[in-house]
Amino acid sequence: MIRTGEQYRDGLRDGREIWIDGERVKDPTKHASLKPIVDIRARIYDMQHEDAYAPTLTYVEDNNRHSIFNRLPREQKDWNDKWAACDAVMNDIGGVVTRVGDETVGEMWSLYDGRDVLNEIDPRFGDNIANHIQGVIENDPFHVSANTDPKGDRSKAPQDQDPDMMVHVVRETDAGIIVRGAKYETASGYADQAFLKPTVGAWTSEQLSDYAVGGIVKMGAKGVKHIARSGFAGRASAADYPLANKFDEVDFLMVLDDVLIPWEDVFFYRHTKAAQYIRGTLHRYSAFPYVLRILYVADMMIGAAMWNARQTGLDKMQAVREKLADLVCYREGINAHLTASIAAAQKSPGDLLMPNQPMLYAGRVFACSNLPQMMHIARELCGGQICVTPNEAAFKAQGSGSWLEKFYSLNDNWQADDRRKLLAFARDLLNSDYAGHRLTFIQFAQAPHFNHLAAVYNSFDFSGPLDFVKKAADLSDRIDGKK
Repeated sequence: MIRTGEQYRDGLRDGREIWIDGERVKDPTKHASLKPIVDIRARIYDMQHEDAYAPTLTYVEDNNRHSIFNRLPREQKDWNDKWAACDAVMNDIGGVVTRVGDETVGEMWSLYDGRDVLNEIDPRFGDNIANHIQGVIENDPFHVSANTDPKGDRSKAPQDQDPDMMVHVVRETDAGIIVRGAKYETASGYADQAFLKPTVGAWTSEQLSDYAVGGIVKMGAKGVKHIARSGFAGRASAADYPLANKFDEVDFLMVLDDVLIPWEDVFFYRHTKAAQYIRGTLHRYSAFPYVLRILYVADMMIGAAMWNARQTGLDKMQAVREKLADLVCYREGINAHLTASIAAAQKSPGDLLMPNQPMLYAGRVFACSNLPQMMHIARELCGGQICVTPNEAAFKAQGSGSWLEKFYSLNDNWQADDRRKLLAFARDLLNSDYAGHRLTFIQFAQAPHFNHLAAVYNSFDFSGPLDFVKKAADLSDRIDGKK
């Protein structure tokens, strides 16, 4: 089944508890901070039903049509199809969104690869993950991740401070487990369900732990509370902040106040080995769509910078072209890592096709670590006007509009209105509160930089370089510990 946008909206009107700026939200589909991004998600659902997009965004299996984003990747074509679908979505909506569902569905695929680990505790758990993956395919929910705990004092174990700083099981019932704690999660307030999993930690102990728990939490379930940061939409005119007013993916503190997770929704419980497994493999699939989104951010920077250079003829200067080339190298570096990770894809333990792991993780490091510098280059190319240009109202006002028309019009091709629109776009992309938030989000949404580097280290096969240098330097077998 593929849902419609209205079916998605109807699912959000379930009485869920959402708080923004100290006020309870009655209807997330109508609230000023949430409606724009809910409409984007609804638009993606509706695209799947349109003749122009259905062949790209959906596939047919057993006479049923499903979202291409939810299809298990078993061959290279599956990944290329997902890329093409993402192209279609981003070009249609005219911007970049991250939490559209497909990224976090991939996290469940990682656990699907570890069903043998889950079955060590209870065979039901391996069946549960398989059933939920099939359920996502059949029911097309907006699926997100519940990943980051508040953590509290990180020098202390969770049990040595307020135990709720990390999500844990407080009791078992015949119906399931009762969990308590909180998670930070983008989009939880306007999603259908979240994959709950332990936070990053040293899960090497063989001791049972109430904090080693994973499963599915329904976002409208009793005891789930969504407390949002202040949204960017509606703060100022959409004409002046076109990205913030349309694409702000609102982040929440998702409080779990004694929430029931039914046994059929539990993937593991008190299982430190499973916690360790999922933390080590969480992004083996989901890093691909995450990095792919940054490719479109790079395209927006190139486009904004190039248009700003062209309007004044600065694109003919060698120094400007060199900076534009730097942006292109960044963009193509991301593109190369993604392309190579598919071309050299690897079979997973669950017989899925996962992108080449060191290439994908290296691409994530490249994309995330270089983004601040690339934004700086784009900002240089757009110039200081992105921070001094008046808003749309000033351009339209009788007293100021004529002057702005005079000084912002360049020629027949570049009149004041188009220049204002371009500068407003570049400001929101590079210089606004929204721009700063997106930069920080990209840096940390899939773990901080040191975790990104750890993933590269842990996935890379060092035997090739070691053997190469051993032979080239004529080193003895003693260095291998061999007599």
